[in-house]
Amino acid sequence: MAGSTLVIGLAAAAVLAATASAQPAGRAAAGEALYEAKCGGCHSVDANRIGPRHRNVVGRKVASLPDFDYSDGLKALGGVWTPARLDTWLQGPPAMAPGTRMVLTVPDPQQRHDIIAYLTSVSKPVR
Repeated sequence: MAGSTLVIGLAAAAVLAATASAQPAGRAAAGEALYEAKCGGCHSVDANRIGPRHRNVVGRKVASLPDFDYSDGLKALGGVWTPARLDTWLQGPPAMAPGTRMVLTVPDPQQRHDIIAYLTSVSKPVR
């Protein structure tokens, strides 16, 4: 019985490891540098620029900052920015919200997850 429990435990650990490797873990420190390099030309954490500020973006309603003029495409998108939704967004903003002014993509999954980890670190916890 103990041997079968060990085999089941090892099998479960293998499944968890495979699942974890399918989605790279984000690294906030690396994400901050990537954010500055890839996003910082148009965005800031604390100030609106060409694009809206990103502090507290994770958990925020899409196109909801009252002091930013969003594109009609983004206004029509609706919903809330979650890590999964940001991941999709960064893969192709125009595909997600036709008419958006944002055209930059981040094709590398690890870079996306790092940027999202950074954005999560500068956002209030979602309750």
